[in-house]
Amino acid sequence: MSRLYVVTGAASGIGAATCVLLRERGEKVIGVDIHNTDINVDLSTVQGRKEGVEAVIKKSKGKIDAIIACAGLATPSPKTVSVNYFGVKEFVEGLLPTLSGSKNPRVAITSSMASLMPNSPELVNAMLADDEASALTIAQGLCAESDEKAALIYGSTKRALGRWIRRECIKPKWAGAGIPLNAVGPGIVETPMVADMIATEEARSAIDAMVPMPLNHYLKAVQVAYLLAWLTSKENTHTTGQTIYIDGGSDAALRGDNIWD
Repeated sequence: MSRLYVVTGAASGIGAATCVLLRERGEKVIGVDIHNTDINVDLSTVQGRKEGVEAVIKKSKGKIDAIIACAGLATPSPKTVSVNYFGVKEFVEGLLPTLSGSKNPRVAITSSMASLMPNSPELVNAMLADDEASALTIAQGLCAESDEKAALIYGSTKRALGRWIRRECIKPKWAGAGIPLNAVGPGIVETPMVADMIATEEARSAIDAMVPMPLNHYLKAVQVAYLLAWLTSKENTHTTGQTIYIDGGSDAALRGDNIWD
């Protein structure tokens, strides 16, 4: 029997590839994005998140089995904070009561191996404190300070997501309701979001130095979709609280084997 998936960021990149994969496997999908999909809302705003949740509940008739949150930005701007962290967290939490009615509820979020990169602890802490206004002020300050500081915003949003997932996954409303909550941390994926980063040989050399991927180099979006599909399948009964790096070996190359201290 088919399951009903809600996929954000469904109009492009990993989200679009995930929608295609799930539908090819006979699953039902409700796509959510700012345009060109089933439900068009702006997850960078509180109102857009609320409208998105309400639209999903209406379209699904109150019955969903999994959420795959792929919507995100990679720009060094405050809006990235609103979409990548608060847009994910509030949308998923808004659908949690509906999701809990499934026999096999699952949630997976697209993070990034950038969660391992330098970040702004102040910004991360503001996000984890659920203070969007302060987080946006901090992000604006980083942008005003320098391009180098602004570049910390993206990785900070992904670091905060990873920490939020670990905090939440063991709570009664998640684990007690039988809901695995995980993230995937891709390396460089050939999507429109990173097109400029790999457009020239010089750009590729720079990104390869920052994100080495010794196993098979760059990813296709569908390769990330395979992992998202498994994490949200009925087969995943015990994996939770994890950010699983699908990165061609970047994590191992950058951090080595001493990660248990």
